[in-house]
Amino acid sequence: RDFCLSRGLGDVYKRQKKYPMINIALNGDSIIKKKNINLGMAASLPDGNLIVPVIKNADQLNLVGMTKAVNDLAGRARGNQLKPDDIQGGTYTVTNVGSFGSVMGTPIINQPQVAILALGAIRKVPAVIETPDGDFIGIRQKMFVSHSYDHRVVDGALGGSFVKRVADYLEAFDVNRDI
Repeated sequence: RDFCLSRGLGDVYKRQKKYPMINIALNGDSIIKKKNINLGMAASLPDGNLIVPVIKNADQLNLVGMTKAVNDLAGRARGNQLKPDDIQGGTYTVTNVGSFGSVMGTPIINQPQVAILALGAIRKVPAVIETPDGDFIGIRQKMFVSHSYDHRVVDGALGGSFVKRVADYLEAFDVNRDI
């Protein structure tokens, strides 16, 4: 499911182009708009530490390409085989606090980036389901998505609309579509 989210972020950036102020960096008082979309992916290491390798040009990858990039970087991170270039140039980071069973978390921005997304564990929970015949309670898989952003450049409207678009993309994701 992390692959779907990473691909979803690439699609949100690529197709919408409504969120250029999420894909920026701060350098002192300067705002640097980034052309390339390079997703940092937090990877836990066997010793309990964390490292953030970067999927370069993530918006150019299809789902299979994204999956290969995630698996390659995670494997090399855990095998202590990353090169310095593998952890540089990120423009936005995703972390999966759900991999540890946490339902939600508060991610810390990987500066000089200005935003980070955290994914909680996916849980089956009771939910209201709206139908033409009325509402009823059913079991649905739900996940909390946390989005931290630097308010010096990203206000609540931008941060909130970005994460809403990501959530909309994930909720509409079709696992049966061609990849």
